[in-house]
Amino acid sequence: MNTQPIRVGVLGFGGLGQAAAKLLSSKQEMILVAAADQKGYAYYTEGLNTDACITTYRKQGTVGYLEPVGTLSNNSIQDLIQATGDAVDGYFLALPNLPNDFIPNVAKQFIQTGWKGVLVDAIKRTSAVEQLLGMKDELQAAGITYMTGCGATPGLLTAAAALAAQSYAEIHNVVITFGVGIANWEAYRATVREDIGHMPGYSVETARAMTDAEVEALLDKTNGVLTLENMEHADDVMLEIAGICSRDRVTVGGVVDTRNPKKPLSTNVKITGRTFEGKISTHTFTLGDETSMAANVCGPAFGYLKAGQELHQRGISGLFTAAEIMPKFVK
Repeated sequence: MNTQPIRVGVLGFGGLGQAAAKLLSSKQEMILVAAADQKGYAYYTEGLNTDACITTYRKQGTVGYLEPVGTLSNNSIQDLIQATGDAVDGYFLALPNLPNDFIPNVAKQFIQTGWKGVLVDAIKRTSAVEQLLGMKDELQAAGITYMTGCGATPGLLTAAAALAAQSYAEIHNVVITFGVGIANWEAYRATVREDIGHMPGYSVETARAMTDAEVEALLDKTNGVLTLENMEHADDVMLEIAGICSRDRVTVGGVVDTRNPKKPLSTNVKITGRTFEGKISTHTFTLGDETSMAANVCGPAFGYLKAGQELHQRGISGLFTAAEIMPKFVK
């Protein structure tokens, strides 16, 4: 067994990226060696100081100012990949999925630089995952093991649905309902904007174009609560690829409270089907209310990164989803 910790980079250093860095600081099997945001990156082979990264980002707007290991750059992802080469084993793409082709375009940057390793995303939209599916052969040829849809939903809940489906001969429906509570929306700007893009009358483009003041005005109207129904969530295409059920049997919706850390409702997935004896039944998997969005997204993302690293070491590359591979627990 390889006793060296897996050297990890985090791309995107907003709420999710910072939470990912905090989570990694408590792990022995992984070490954060690189972080990038829109204006710069930081890289240190012995491991970045999480607190210093977060403080620098919050005070100065980029980890690029982190002395002496930061570099300012307007092309931070490309520059980071080139500066580090194969010194980073895997990256968590804690990036906004706005515009819709943003994460697939980042994957293309990795292919073009000739980097080989593991990439993990917590992507949400079906259409974004479909773009990555179109790159399957390119990723395989490039020697990249790409794990997509590895957050909470898609991710943890999709994997739970794939497991729960085994009790049934036929799956009638999979219903994912999430509750998210955050103390203030500024900590998760990109995530909240992405959620607004799922609301009736809004699109990815309109949500992305909204100013902070416009987002606040919308939240004032809804008392800080966003109610989302029939979202375009990649759980559907992931369960279809895994052979569980057709995508039209999967629905995702939820409630996001942007002014209260307490969850407005418990996040759960319900899998209804018919057993081989002809009985109709429902399995329900419910997440504990005390687990935050960050815990339920970052934990699985790194579990899948570890699983991806094991595949990569066995010479297996290409594209995999959270419904096809079991995550490994990161100690």
